[in-house]
Amino acid sequence: MRKVLSVIVENEHGVLARIVNLFAGRGYNIESLTVAPIPESDYSRMTIVTEGDPKIFEQIAKQLNKLIPVYKVLESDNFIEKEMAMVKFPIDNSLADIDALARCYNGSISNVSEDFIVVTVLDRAARIDNFLKGIKKYNPIEIVRSGVSVIDR
Repeated sequence: MRKVLSVIVENEHGVLARIVNLFAGRGYNIESLTVAPIPESDYSRMTIVTEGDPKIFEQIAKQLNKLIPVYKVLESDNFIEKEMAMVKFPIDNSLADIDALARCYNGSISNVSEDFIVVTVLDRAARIDNFLKGIKKYNPIEIVRSGVSVIDR
């Protein structure tokens, strides 16, 4: 089972390590982790995506709530999820084809140089996976993914 947690934490050193260790101690891999400060506050938002048993998630959520730097743990099936991917292609590919494919995934060409085309797409993680499958024939040179960000509906 896939689970997304949005954890509001105090913006201080060591918090990330404590939370990651909580997952590691239970034998769970974090598939995606995004952390950023919340504007005009002393807090940061951590978005954690993992897979596993629902009972373990319940235990992890309870233990997260007990950690001192954790302000709030949000669990929801009603999050709006987005992830960004940037892909670098050789310039000898068709700009029109790559641009058309990127637009299907809320993306566009973000940079063109003498040697490379860089495309940025923004969509749900599953759709980013589909985009990355679809671009293989264009021989991408480099792929960078941001990790999932969420907000409650």
